[in-house]
Amino acid sequence: MSSLLAAASVAAQNLGHLAADPAPSGPPDVGGGAAPPGADGLLTVLKWVAWTVTALCVAGIFGVAARMALDHSRGGGREHAKGLGYVLGACLLVGSASGIVGALV
Repeated sequence: MSSLLAAASVAAQNLGHLAADPAPSGPPDVGGGAAPPGADGLLTVLKWVAWTVTALCVAGIFGVAARMALDHSRGGGREHAKGLGYVLGACLLVGSASGIVGALV
């Protein structure tokens, strides 16, 4: 019985110590550290990918516009609004990619 009381006393002291520590005021700041070796090469590749995807978005808008113009001369063109919506959605994702990642990290 005395060993149980001794264990309860030790546990109470430890819990009292934990309760005295202030609670964290927010999430820890994990950014701003040093980049690992080879990060320059990775950043160069990411810039190339961003440039390529942006060029593809512009080409997608041109492609949808060309199809709409051709179909309009034939009396159609309204069904391409869905394609334009997809291309503009992709443009929004490309433009906000760094903001989305920054919000999640």
